[in-house]
Amino acid sequence: MLTTLYGAGLMVMSLITFVLMGIDKRRAVRGAWRIRERTLFLCALLLGGVGGTAGMYAFRHKTKHLSFRMGFPLLGAVQLLLLFYLMAR
Repeated sequence: MLTTLYGAGLMVMSLITFVLMGIDKRRAVRGAWRIRERTLFLCALLLGGVGGTAGMYAFRHKTKHLSFRMGFPLLGAVQLLLLFYLMAR
């Protein structure tokens, strides 16, 4: 049950973080109000690391920021490793 909940949370938060990266990129191009980097990182930390990484490269957004280039994939890897650990139990 814990594995299912964790996996579902991982998918939902990854989708949300992916969408937020796309919205922020669109706003950046238009010069509109932006989503705070702190918010993007919080979503990535709360199980959205995989989606954040995918969104970063899909939208070519925040790829020059070392903190995003290193942080999002690291968070995603840790989150996936935890999922695999839970599945193996």
